[in-house]
Amino acid sequence: METQEGIFQKTLIDFHGIDEELIQKMVYDALVWCSLHGLVVGDKSVQRSGKVPGVGLVHAPFALLPMAFPESHWNLACEVAPIFNELIDRVSLDGKFLQEALSRTKKVDAFTSGLLDIHSKMLEINKKEEIRLGLHRSDYMLDEKTKLLLQIELNTISSSFAGLSCRVSELHRSLLNYYGEHIGLDPRRIPGNASVDKFAEALAKACTEYNRPRALVMVVVQPEERNMYDQHWLCAELKDRYPFNLLYKIDEEGEILPDGTLLVGGQEISVVYFRAGYAPTDYPSEAEWRARLLMEQSSAVKCPSISYQLAGTKKIQQELAKPNMLERFLDNKEDIAKLRKCFAGLWSLEDSDIIKKAIERPELFVMKPQREGGGNNIYNDDVRTNLVRLQKEGTQEDAAYILMQRIFPAVSLTFLVREGICHKEHAVSELGVYGAYLRNKEKVIVNEQCGYLVRTKVSSSNEGGVAAGFAVLDSIYLN
Repeated sequence: METQEGIFQKTLIDFHGIDEELIQKMVYDALVWCSLHGLVVGDKSVQRSGKVPGVGLVHAPFALLPMAFPESHWNLACEVAPIFNELIDRVSLDGKFLQEALSRTKKVDAFTSGLLDIHSKMLEINKKEEIRLGLHRSDYMLDEKTKLLLQIELNTISSSFAGLSCRVSELHRSLLNYYGEHIGLDPRRIPGNASVDKFAEALAKACTEYNRPRALVMVVVQPEERNMYDQHWLCAELKDRYPFNLLYKIDEEGEILPDGTLLVGGQEISVVYFRAGYAPTDYPSEAEWRARLLMEQSSAVKCPSISYQLAGTKKIQQELAKPNMLERFLDNKEDIAKLRKCFAGLWSLEDSDIIKKAIERPELFVMKPQREGGGNNIYNDDVRTNLVRLQKEGTQEDAAYILMQRIFPAVSLTFLVREGICHKEHAVSELGVYGAYLRNKEKVIVNEQCGYLVRTKVSSSNEGGVAAGFAVLDSIYLN
């Protein structure tokens, strides 16, 4: 096969004994597969991309071969997913805990303050969420030194890539079905990934519990969303398999009827699924905050509710890592032990001893604000600089951050494919395990692990967001 100039970057291949010609064939086949099977994102270089479906597409960035991963750690991550689901639900019901734990953060972080204000209003009117739906993702790295699988964060809002991550698993399985004998890899070692099916099923069951067949699911999205196809995969699964329609944007015609019914454009909404609302940029004016409050006051199922969203903040993650805190929410000692086994070191900036250590050895810590999405964390010398600054200023701004133990995963040679070009890089990976939780009053209807996401990035990069441009999509190969 002739190599098209500009498509493949020549590299010296010495990876699993694969020669360059074979790699180029695999990359070509993979790019064709992405186009045929919808493993695509919007192309930032095309102005209308992200606004008009089908205009300006490019393959999602991906790793050419799956990441080797210990089967025992994979089993643990799957096993704790339902426990984390239950924990989030229990925490969400403790309004006093959420308000108190985030009280200092509220004073210095306007975004968290806005969320807490809505939460306070729900507490004042004693608003009960009888039907509670959570679509979560718990992210981990395998620490090379300790060989422990350590949790980075638990996402409770806009847990993205359920639609595309399962496509990557299929891509890798397809490549290994054809090339596996040549490179010594067995496609059966890639675990099944039904993330989009499971999320669609949970959304559909929430609609069934709402029990108004003509009501719609509303998907709240960001304008010019170039990751729209990840969202459309989920919507397509819902529409094809269940008799539900969907909306994709919030209309200004929202209203609540006296019985709590949410109407948007005159149509009843059964479930509000948030793929936006996790960042300050999603609330550019008071109109967005009013819309969020309106939805929260309604009887529609929110995924997530305001309390679920707060339960997933960095500060709450740090609070739950404190001694004896999990016992406040969970009863089973074995479950608690399993969760603690996954906890990395997490500290408040009120801890003077840990601040001293972080200033002395900043490379061992990550400084995290109360933000979701890539590009927000602080690393290396910037940790020291910011901690010293906060000490000198003596304000309460330290409440806007937590400190986390830095995890050092194993570095391996990987082929990363972005914009049709294959690069051989030293890379590290992060595993995300999806979970779905649906409860109606006292009855748990869904509580399960729902597939996985792997993001692989160049080892020299601190951040790991795919949509933010730091990482590529990947899958795992169990060993």
